Amino acid sequence: MVERAITPAVAQALVGNAVPGFRVTGVAARGGGEVHRVYEVRGTGPDRPLVVKVYDERWPSAADHWRSKLCKEVFVYGLLTRHGIQAIPRVLRHEPAGVPALPSAFAVMTVLDGQPLSTVADQLDVRDTDRVYEHLGRLLAVVHQIRARRWGHIATGLVDVKPSNTAYMRDRFATLLRRFTRLGAERPLADAISRHVGRHADLFAACQQPTLCHNDFHQGNVLVARDGPEWRVSGYVDVENAVAADPLLDLAKTDYYALRDQTARRRAFLRGYGSLPDDWAERLAIYRLHHAVEFWNWSAGTGKADLLPAIRLDVEELLSARP
Repeated sequence: MVERAITPAVAQALVGNAVPGFRVTGVAARGGGEVHRVYEVRGTGPDRPLVVKVYDERWPSAADHWRSKLCKEVFVYGLLTRHGIQAIPRVLRHEPAGVPALPSAFAVMTVLDGQPLSTVADQLDVRDTDRVYEHLGRLLAVVHQIRARRWGHIATGLVDVKPSNTAYMRDRFATLLRRFTRLGAERPLADAISRHVGRHADLFAACQQPTLCHNDFHQGNVLVARDGPEWRVSGYVDVENAVAADPLLDLAKTDYYALRDQTARRRAFLRGYGSLPDDWAERLAIYRLHHAVEFWNWSAGTGKADLLPAIRLDVEELLSARP
């Protein structure tokens, strides 16, 4: 399917019902999205810009998948809002089946100030870095205060629930490893990962209370803006990967993608997050392995073969490291 451009006329059809009286004057693509297209829609007068997020339409056979992703984001943003969290966009309109002007799933949201932290992180001085990453830790800790009844995936509620974290993580690893080998990974490596998980399964049992987990909390999904000469965190986006799980699974993903090679950033983030259980380092290690295998699968499945050797090294190091 050929992707349709979002012109001002199309944007007007999308946002008109969401914000009566909003007259579109311009549309600009926003960066940061690996899969979906995100546009900033500007209007006349004092109206703040809006964001239109268009869910991937390149594979019509996967349309139901993207519709469910949209409905999940709406659900999770609503859940966060009901718990008083304000550092997120508000969903003003969502159309899982699209509309005549745009026959793809889309959402109209309020815009957050700023730009992805990933685009400016290297511009932050030492004090800004410390302050911003400490704030990020606090933001994720607040998400983890939202408790769940069981471990499982999230759609417009909990689905495929598991009675314990051990059952949940064993199922996740089993699913990942089946895909790992289907995508071309060597069977001996998959078997080594499976044995490693079996030897350290007791770490999963340490989690007795699942929480809401963002499950993609990294610099690309965090927005920052200048406040005078300093940088401040303005919010975060993209909750479509959210799960109900051990909060340390969430911390491990942030650590794997954003913190592990950045000592100062990691220290500030953990300080902002607050107290951790005594076995947090060991649990982060087994969860990082999960995220590394997941990243390998994603890279192999999307044709990013150039990333695979480095991810394999990550997996081998995690298998050989002593907790």
